[in-house]
Amino acid sequence: MDAIYIPQLTKAPERTEEIQVEEFLPGLETLTPVRGNIRVQHHGNYLQVSGQAEAIITCTCSRCLQNYNHRVLLDTKEVIWLDETANETENLPLEREVVMEDLLESLSPEGYFSPSEWLYEQMCLAIPQRPLCNRKCPGIPVITVDSSDSSQTQVDNRWASLEALKKQLPG
Repeated sequence: MDAIYIPQLTKAPERTEEIQVEEFLPGLETLTPVRGNIRVQHHGNYLQVSGQAEAIITCTCSRCLQNYNHRVLLDTKEVIWLDETANETENLPLEREVVMEDLLESLSPEGYFSPSEWLYEQMCLAIPQRPLCNRKCPGIPVITVDSSDSSQTQVDNRWASLEALKKQLPG
């Protein structure tokens, strides 16, 4: 996907550009290409960006540590303000107080909007933070192993081979 030159967007029909997406995004490991569309509309002092997309990723369950496939679905809108000072990094103070109004996305009105970067960020935000293979996942199964003093011990089944080797050692 090519970056969109923002001043040129004002000359597009209805000041809108629609992009069909069917590709793998760099930095985002997916089993299928990201499929969907992005719509960028110029509204004078801001861009309204909306997107619908989906892809399948491989996750590791936070409870049982098993891999499973997960469909990432995206249906989002965002307002990106156009601000002349958006990309200025010179003459900034070493420290400054940031008010809530400054916590908005902004671009230079003479700059570029990167749909692939925006889509990558949105897809990353849609990935579950604590992935679970299913809601009722019991977690890592714990098995009972007889130890040499014949008391029952709870051992994670991943350590069972090491426990068997330990029993073979003298002493």
